[in-house]
Amino acid sequence: MSSTETCKDPVSSLRERFTSLYGGTPRVFRAPGRVNLIGEHTDYNDGFVMPAAIGFATWIAAGPRDDGKLCVYSDKFAESQDWELSGLAPGPTGSWSDYVRGVAGVMQARGHKLRGANLAVHSTVPVGSGLSSSAAIEVATAIALMGISGLQVPRAEVALICQQAEHLYAGARCGIMDQFISAHGRAGHAVLLDCRSLGFEYVPIPSGVRVVICDTRVKHAVSGGEYNERRAACEAGVAHLSKSLPGIRALRDVTPQQLEAHKAGLPEVTYRRCRHVVGEIARTAQAAEALKTGDLARFGRLMYESHYSLRDDYEVSCSELDILVDIASQLQGVYGARMTGAGFGGCTVNILDESAVPDFHVKIASQYMRAVGSQPEIYVSEAADGASECF
Repeated sequence: MSSTETCKDPVSSLRERFTSLYGGTPRVFRAPGRVNLIGEHTDYNDGFVMPAAIGFATWIAAGPRDDGKLCVYSDKFAESQDWELSGLAPGPTGSWSDYVRGVAGVMQARGHKLRGANLAVHSTVPVGSGLSSSAAIEVATAIALMGISGLQVPRAEVALICQQAEHLYAGARCGIMDQFISAHGRAGHAVLLDCRSLGFEYVPIPSGVRVVICDTRVKHAVSGGEYNERRAACEAGVAHLSKSLPGIRALRDVTPQQLEAHKAGLPEVTYRRCRHVVGEIARTAQAAEALKTGDLARFGRLMYESHYSLRDDYEVSCSELDILVDIASQLQGVYGARMTGAGFGGCTVNILDESAVPDFHVKIASQYMRAVGSQPEIYVSEAADGASECF
């Protein structure tokens, strides 16, 4: 199924839901999820990533309040939450609403004066699949609160606000990629993002190529300790390497040759974590050049190299993800495949010729069923536009 087929426009029904909950006529805002074509676990190391926004999104219907309260309802969880805007405090509760609460709290802490608001949330981004459901609700919340409060905030700052909200209120030390692409996506393009400077360029996805997402249906929690442990290992590697390479701030500043030359004294696991990140940053820059020149064979090879590095050095894959990549690698018309997202479940991203999509869909579903005993969810996605108000 395609993302456009799955994500029927919910604006009318969401407006009706809002009116039944709160009264009045709301404005509606949307922000997409994302798939990362290459550049995994590089964003919090100041490296390069190359994501694309997808057709799955979070929509928020919003209206003002005059009593300084923030009230939110999620139809996915059939649950309401409300807070006093003056009393928002950091700290995770484990609820979906931490993302909404966090965005409001960080916006106020950065000096943006918010008006009280009623929010009704609808999302089609699969939760726990590595497609950034958290970033979608964060960015949608930010632009909804901006709209209701009459604020103009640059998109790069919106991404930083949402990243900080996830750090402080949801307890996940994520990088900037997910929030940035949700705010900046462009239809038909991936984005090559420098996570240090936030400089970026749009990279056209060649015509005749499709991005196919395969969900293992194995769920993961990105706020879990494994993600934070990987980040801590990278920081430990920088601390060790800086003794020999003064002035480095992140693994972004280390070349593969420098890592090999100065690995003595690094614990083996820490070294392998660093090797993945340093290599992945280089692969991402090479992949952008391959995509610009239409060299899809090279792009695909870099995708496979990325997956094997994530599997063997960063150890964030799982058997279900590996099986999907292995199946895809044997199918005609597939240029490349890799896991995408934080790992420990979730999705693979596959780049293939559009003529191969029907055969790919049938064979990957049947072979995965034989190997695992369950059906994967398969989405043919188009690169989508970033966050916007729906008129």
